[in-house]
Amino acid sequence: MSEWWTYRPEDFLLFSPRVYWRMFELQNETLWPLHLVTVAAGLVIILVLLRRPKHGGGLIGFFLATLWVFVGWSFLWNRYAAINWAITYVIPIFALQALMLAIASITRGGLTFDRRGVAGWAGLLLATCGLVLYPLLPPLTERPLPSAEVFGIAPDPTAIVTLGLLLAARGRLLPTLLPIPLLWCVLSSLTLWAMDDQQAWLPLLVVAIVLVALGLQSVIRHYGRGA
Repeated sequence: MSEWWTYRPEDFLLFSPRVYWRMFELQNETLWPLHLVTVAAGLVIILVLLRRPKHGGGLIGFFLATLWVFVGWSFLWNRYAAINWAITYVIPIFALQALMLAIASITRGGLTFDRRGVAGWAGLLLATCGLVLYPLLPPLTERPLPSAEVFGIAPDPTAIVTLGLLLAARGRLLPTLLPIPLLWCVLSSLTLWAMDDQQAWLPLLVVAIVLVALGLQSVIRHYGRGA
């Protein structure tokens, strides 16, 4: 029996890259044209936050909560869990994220999407990239376009857009809403890395952007108070 340190990440994979990306193709075939609705709704949210940031915070939170439940059920439960038993432990965490988003949406001072400054603008840019650019990755990574990952349909862009919007938010419950999408990005990056996929670095880049933006915002606020 080989020693544990001789194993590589790919040795723990329960599926091939072809099977993995086929999941997204099937998801897209089944749910089309819902993609148009989720992406359009995401873009409308960004426009609302740019023009009237103090409006619609509760609705935005509930919309994100609905998508986390939907992706957890339609993708993780119906597809991903069939090829990776460990995902069954992730599904309740997606449900927990949805519950916390819903609670934050109805709690006074729990969540308002009106933050500006470094974190706010970085968040809106990150959310826009998750909505518009992330689905365009397949041709750049030599995958068929039908395997595109779309906000509200696949978990990665859903987590990325959620993180972007949360960067543009303030509220007492905000710190509780960031860990789960951040951890999902790390898990996704490790999975892609084990498959030797070209986009494995992207979810980790998202994590870095979020942490750096929050750190810079904290530093600016600290020195601004001291001035």
